Amino acid sequence: MATRVAAAAAIALATSYVIATQLRKKSKIKKLSKAFQGKIRLPTSVTPNRYDLELTPKLDICKFDGKLSVTVSIVEATKYIVLNAADLTITDKSVWLRSKTSRQMLWPKSVELHPEDEILVLSFDDDLPIGDAILGMEFQGTLNDQMRGFYRSSYKVDGESRNMAVTQFEPADARRCFPCWDEPSFKATFKMTLHVPFDRVALSNMPIAEEIRNSKMKTVKFEESPRMSTYLVAIVVGELEFIEGHTKDGRSVRVYTEVGKTYQGKFALDVALRTLPFYAEYFGTEYPLPKLDMVAIPDFAAGAMENYGLVTYREAALLFDEKVSAAANKQRVAVVVAHELAHQWFGNLVTMEWWTHLWLNEGFATWVSYLAIDHLFPEWKIWTQFVEQTVDAFRLDGLVESHPIEVEVGHVREIDEIFDAISYKKGAAIIRMLQTYLGAKRFQEGLVSYISRYEYKNAKTEDLWSVLSEVSGEPVKELMDSWTKQQGYPVVSVKLKSEALVIEQSQYLSSGHEGDGEWVLPLTYCVGSYSRRLSELVRQKASVLSVRKVSSEAKKVEVLSSGVYEIKRAEDPMANGEKTLDRDTSSEFLDLTKDWVKLNVGQTGFYRVKYDEELASRLRSAISAGSLEATDRFGVLDDTYALCIARKQPLSILLSLMEVFRSETDYTVLMCLTDVSYRILKVMGDALPAASKDLKHFVSNLLLPSARRLGWEAASDEGHLDSMLRGELLSALVSFGHEETVNEAKRRFEAFLEDRDTPLLPADIRKVAYKAVMQSVTSSDKAGYEALLKIYRETDVSQERTRVLSTIGASSDPAVVSEALDFLLSKEVRNQDAIWVLAGISGEGRDAAWSWLKKNWGTVWNRFGESVLITRFISSIVSQFSSDEKANEIKDFFDANSAPGIDRTVGQSIERVRITSEWVKHVQAEEGIVEKIKQLGAQN
Repeated sequence: MATRVAAAAAIALATSYVIATQLRKKSKIKKLSKAFQGKIRLPTSVTPNRYDLELTPKLDICKFDGKLSVTVSIVEATKYIVLNAADLTITDKSVWLRSKTSRQMLWPKSVELHPEDEILVLSFDDDLPIGDAILGMEFQGTLNDQMRGFYRSSYKVDGESRNMAVTQFEPADARRCFPCWDEPSFKATFKMTLHVPFDRVALSNMPIAEEIRNSKMKTVKFEESPRMSTYLVAIVVGELEFIEGHTKDGRSVRVYTEVGKTYQGKFALDVALRTLPFYAEYFGTEYPLPKLDMVAIPDFAAGAMENYGLVTYREAALLFDEKVSAAANKQRVAVVVAHELAHQWFGNLVTMEWWTHLWLNEGFATWVSYLAIDHLFPEWKIWTQFVEQTVDAFRLDGLVESHPIEVEVGHVREIDEIFDAISYKKGAAIIRMLQTYLGAKRFQEGLVSYISRYEYKNAKTEDLWSVLSEVSGEPVKELMDSWTKQQGYPVVSVKLKSEALVIEQSQYLSSGHEGDGEWVLPLTYCVGSYSRRLSELVRQKASVLSVRKVSSEAKKVEVLSSGVYEIKRAEDPMANGEKTLDRDTSSEFLDLTKDWVKLNVGQTGFYRVKYDEELASRLRSAISAGSLEATDRFGVLDDTYALCIARKQPLSILLSLMEVFRSETDYTVLMCLTDVSYRILKVMGDALPAASKDLKHFVSNLLLPSARRLGWEAASDEGHLDSMLRGELLSALVSFGHEETVNEAKRRFEAFLEDRDTPLLPADIRKVAYKAVMQSVTSSDKAGYEALLKIYRETDVSQERTRVLSTIGASSDPAVVSEALDFLLSKEVRNQDAIWVLAGISGEGRDAAWSWLKKNWGTVWNRFGESVLITRFISSIVSQFSSDEKANEIKDFFDANSAPGIDRTVGQSIERVRITSEWVKHVQAEEGIVEKIKQLGAQN
């Protein structure tokens, strides 16, 4: 018995030792795996080469099963494999690793998911064998309703709601579909296999290689993809139809839609078929894939997504119905398609190394889409319209709460916030500025070289600058670093001094405060004529341009299809302090005593200009005389408005300038005039409400000549720009309370209610009527509101739905505004479309909207907090206010209700409120402004 006791004791001791050892090992593993938490980037000791991925989406229960094997390279000694995974269940026992050289099978000691960091850590007993291996595992996930990762979108067939499975992986949501190295730099090839119901269409990046059917299911195997980043992988499974065309080299291009909507895809198909060969020639590289599919998705958070070979779109950004869609919808489809197809080269073939360089993708695609549209539709004057993109960037980048183009990303949740006007529109603007400086030909040669050098690879901003410098011989990095690595932009003040122009640059801030930024400035200017045009590279804060004479060579100006000019650049004498640039090489003298001077010719530079009183007066005369081109008229007006916001010029100066636009006919300039008018009226409503009526009368009289020229009926030979302009002008007149226009709009609306096919209310002016009706809706008379909801419920065209949604908040009755906002949370409105209601809220409804947001914040966050849409709720509602008290209230609310991914948006919105508050005070204190407005309002 004693022996048995001793033996038992020995066994117990040994067992306790084993258990203790195992616990220590587990503790050590856990401690070591924690070393991978909180990191911005994944380790590079193990990298993927090829993914073999099988997915089985279960559309009825919104789940999916997955099976993955990844060929990896183990490049340094490690016991760990770390990759991304989120919202997935990994079957631990299914995880294995097999060395390709030794054929040895290894099973991980532990399989740990870290939800906060969205990583999967596989721990092994020993260092993994260096070389290639295959990693395998099985997993399960949910087809979520958040419009990201692998998600479900709903549609109806004969009144029955059904689900389709869709992916949206940018920026970092492939990890919600399958475990992967979910960073742009980890490029690999992909071999996809889908198991789907036999009656569903299954699409992925590549063409179908094989399809195996049985009674209820089919297995669809796709060809292996080229090397690409995970965020570009795409899958769509649903009931779809398509129309098809082929490029000259035989590539298939298809537009997929819900059943019965393919006719709405014809315009987008035509744009794609014409754009692909244009880009192939411009980039010097053929479209890299054997096919291109474009799919209209019913539920889609962004406008579109450039997945390699399988581009997905919100319906309104791809489909065009000749009867229901407006000219503006047509232009949007064309621009969005051109943007996404540009990414097939710039973004997909050559990919940013990390999200810091997001602007390279988005800014470039934005710029080059205008290049393509100008080629396809020169009559649209798209390069004139490009200045509207620049203004959007100006308005965000004038905030202290802006950010540099190249912004450090500390967590994946921060990425969504930089998909903004800085990355897209400022990025596009500085690309255009650089192209103008280098010249279109050299710039294109540089891009061809860049794509050839980095195809199927990753690149950084500096890589592009390096190639462009090699090709052009210009100091591209020096120039562009000042625009990408610091936020903000300059305002160039110019004064006339004898026979010279004295210029000084300083950072523009909408707050009126002084910034400390300094830029290498590619300055363009002309004197008295567009034939006398020069460009300088200005490095100092202060410079003197002595322009007594201009070189005859500078008159050889070639206007290129890209909307830029080949300009003779002067030699740049490097000097300390002020530099004098003397033009004394020809017999043609420039008379600075009387000639007008325009800086930033064609608005191709990303800076504003402040002229002294004499030069500003000459520019007003030049505009009246028709001497300035449309882009420059736009620039003078918008720059003056921006200086008024910053309290660098009085409102009376801006109003005097607006007077000279009475005979304006250009679409883009008139859009600037109406936009500036909206903004002035908003401030006036808070600063001097008694003067608002006179101001509205003044603005209406400015717009009426062009509105009456166009009338309500389209001419048979009417151009695209006039079609867009009519609706914008009439809508502005309705907003400004022009009684004749309001009454006519309501009359046409009544005719439309009686007959949906009436010619009295075509698509281009339908929003005018909807707004006119809603402006008179009250809680005691909601007939117009109910009529619009009826139209919304009857149509299946997304552009008509958004048209209704964008006007139902236009009532001046707070109770009606609250009801419209409640409607956006109903099941009748897709999440993607909710933001349209926010865009149309009246000034009188802003307090009701803010109260609604506070009351419903929990619901709004739960529904939209995981998508980029949440920022629209905040900025659209919060930015409408104009007092410090309200700014403090907003700050207190979000301090108490903080959430990840919204800090930058909240900060920007509050800053806008404080800026408007200061402008309101400035207007109130401006001497004689009430009399000035009254005088303007009395003019006919």
